[in-house]
Amino acid sequence: MMLGFLLARMGVDIIVLEKHADFLRDFRGDTIHPSTLELMYELGLLEEFLKRPHQRVKQIGGQVGSETIKIGDFTHLSTHCKFLVLMPQWDFLNFLIEQGKKYSTFQVRMQAEVTDLIEENGRIAGVRAKIPDGELEVRAALTVGADGRKSIVRERARLQVTDLGAPMDVLWMRISRRPGDPGQTLGHAEPGGLLVMIDREDYWQCGFVIAKGAFDEIKKRGIEKFRNDLARLEPFWGDRVHELRDWNDVSLLTVKVDRLERWSRPGLLCIGDAAHAMSPIGGVGINLAIQDAVATANILGPKLASGSLRDADLEAVQRRREFPTRATQKLQLTIQNRIIVGVLTSSHPLTVPWPLRLVNDWQVLRRIPARVIGMGFRPEHIRTPENSRARGA
Repeated sequence: MMLGFLLARMGVDIIVLEKHADFLRDFRGDTIHPSTLELMYELGLLEEFLKRPHQRVKQIGGQVGSETIKIGDFTHLSTHCKFLVLMPQWDFLNFLIEQGKKYSTFQVRMQAEVTDLIEENGRIAGVRAKIPDGELEVRAALTVGADGRKSIVRERARLQVTDLGAPMDVLWMRISRRPGDPGQTLGHAEPGGLLVMIDREDYWQCGFVIAKGAFDEIKKRGIEKFRNDLARLEPFWGDRVHELRDWNDVSLLTVKVDRLERWSRPGLLCIGDAAHAMSPIGGVGINLAIQDAVATANILGPKLASGSLRDADLEAVQRRREFPTRATQKLQLTIQNRIIVGVLTSSHPLTVPWPLRLVNDWQVLRRIPARVIGMGFRPEHIRTPENSRARGA
C-alpha cells in the first residue's frame, strides 16, 4: 500500500490487489517506529496521521522474574517523533488508501485474491486473481509481491527461499485491562515462559511465546491449564484469564525467519515479508517493509514514470535493502537462540543478563537499543517528487 501510494504520487498508474473485503483483523503488526513516522513527516502527512487513534511509547522495558528493567529510550532520537506509536494496522492501511485516492493514478481492488502469475517469454507480465464474480487479469510493466510470509507471488515465481529457522511460535490473545494495572512493558520472562504485553487502553494484547510446534501439546493439556500458566506469569490476571473461553480466543502466529536468495525476476519484485519474513522480536517487520517500499519508489519510480524501467534495475532494490535485512535478522536470531530458548527451557530462577543490566543501570546506553529498534540499520528517506498532474481522482 505504501509503495502504491508513493508511485501514484509520482504519476505512475498502479493497482493494489487485496484479497480481503477489509483490513479488520486482530494481531497484525501495528508497532509504528520513529523511522516510519519520520517518513510521514517528510511526506507532510504526520499531523494528519497522528489524528488517528494511537498510543505513544517513549521508553520500553521488561520484567525478568520479579525485577523490572528499562531497555530503550526513544526520547533522544534525532527525529521529529521521539516515540513509537501503537496503531491498529487497519487504521494505518485505511489512512494510506485515503491519501492515495487523492491521485488519479491510484487504484485499490478489494476482494481480489492473487492466484497465479502471467508469464510470457520468461518474464512476468501480470497476475490472475479471484474476485467475487469470477476472475480478474491484470497486466503490468512491474508486478510487486508484497503478500507476506506465505506469499503466493514468490511461490508462483519459483524464487528460492533460505529458511533461517525459528525456535518459537507465539499465541496471541486479549485480556481486559483495568485501572491500576501496571504500565506498558516489552515482556515478562519467567522460567519456562515469556509473555509480551501491549497496552491497548481497555485491553491487553498478549503474546505468549511457546516452543516451535508446541501448540498441539498445549491444547491437549486443556484451556484451564493454559489459563493457569498465564495467571502464574501475571498474577493480577488471576480473575480475568477466564475471559479466554476456549481455543477460539487464542490465535497462533507461526514464526518464520527467512529470505529470498533473489528478490526479483524479469517483470517481478518481492518486498517486505514476501522477500524476508521477520521474527516478531522488536516489532520491526512492518517498518522494514515500509523501508523496502520507500527504497523501491526511490530507485524504480522515476524509471516507471518515464517508461524506461529495465530488468537490471530491479536488482538495485535488493542491493539497497539486503544489508539492513540481514543485519536485522542476524540480531533477531541471536536474541531467539541465545535468550528466548534459554528462557523457554529453563527450570531455574532467571537473572538479568549482564548486557541488559548495563543498559538498565546506565541511562545513556538505553539510546543504543532505541536507535536500532526505532530507526533500523539503514533508514530510508523520501527522495521522489509529487506529480501534481496525477491529482484529481
